[in-house]
Amino acid sequence: MGEMITVIYMDNAATTLKKPQEVIDAVVQAMSSMGNAGRGANEAALGAARMIYDARDRLCHFFGGENPSRLVFTNNSTESLNIALKGILNPGDHVITTVLEHNSVLRPLYQLQESGVELTIIGCDEKGNIDLCDIESSIKKNTRMIVCTNGSNLTGNYIPLEPIGELAHKNGLLFVVDASQTAGVFPIDVKKMKIDVLCFTGHKGMLGPQGTGGMYVGEGVEIRPFKSGGTGVQTFNKRQPEEMPVRLEAGTLNGHGIAGLLAGVEYLEKTGIDTIREREQMLMRRFYDGIKDIPGLTFYGDFSRKERCPIVTFNIGDYDSGEVSDALLMDYGISTRPGGHCAPLLHEAFGTVKQGAVRFSFSHYNTEEEVDAAIQAVYELAQEEE
Repeated sequence: MGEMITVIYMDNAATTLKKPQEVIDAVVQAMSSMGNAGRGANEAALGAARMIYDARDRLCHFFGGENPSRLVFTNNSTESLNIALKGILNPGDHVITTVLEHNSVLRPLYQLQESGVELTIIGCDEKGNIDLCDIESSIKKNTRMIVCTNGSNLTGNYIPLEPIGELAHKNGLLFVVDASQTAGVFPIDVKKMKIDVLCFTGHKGMLGPQGTGGMYVGEGVEIRPFKSGGTGVQTFNKRQPEEMPVRLEAGTLNGHGIAGLLAGVEYLEKTGIDTIREREQMLMRRFYDGIKDIPGLTFYGDFSRKERCPIVTFNIGDYDSGEVSDALLMDYGISTRPGGHCAPLLHEAFGTVKQGAVRFSFSHYNTEEEVDAAIQAVYELAQEEE
């Protein structure tokens, strides 16, 4: 038997593996005590309803919202984006997005395109940056919405939202944001950033369980129900109720998961997202600075900007990204993400469709020692490839 290698987890952009103990404790406690919110005259059901309201209220204010009833729980960002895009856009509408997007934005849009929605996809420069002027010049009479990511899951580039929100509102357009990579790490204020629908997941920077997420729907934004069914209220109404949030929440919520998500938000507020972000960016910079001068490495993304997600993506020569990640795991015990990262258009723009790319993504729980071990591993693999 070979010796067991301690795994160094550096795939936090996929999901944060290490969660605060408070999150784990909250889920365990909920599993042993929680009833069905709004569906029972008993203490277990009432306790569940109180916890879900607390989580709704906390998340609403965490994102700068005013009305907790506009905070809708979903399973993840993908579900939130499907609800927003398919519940707002109609045949004949025009929507603008970017090549930076994850398939959770692109695939619903392609589906809508088949039913008559018009789609414009903005390109990027060689470092993966988009130009606001390209968005502005794409606006037409029938444009209804701009939808974009707040941070690229491939490059780590951070997309400032305020200028896009201002442009959208100046032109009477809705602004929908995918905050999968930034919620819980970067400050988000839906009012200040003029975001009409904010879509987020619970299992990444929010440090909650998988199967949790949500959306904040601005006042006056009408979204058709994505699904219909039990709500615990208006039992004899044949249609899904009009009131938020039940308009967009059919069926029993993931109460056990939401208990963990609430604990995650409380941890973020107690620790401070600025503290977390600065540590993650420090680790990311330490890693990048340690490998940037190794011959044969090609980097993807703009490292000249201070504000970026804690992601470093690169290739070693012509080495297949899957083989690099396999070697990192098998020989060094380092978990990374190779391949296409569900970001097909950005890989097309970088010419990495076949090779993919190797992505390292950091958590504030990672250590300097782990980063240094990763630098050494990349150095050795690059030596072998020469």
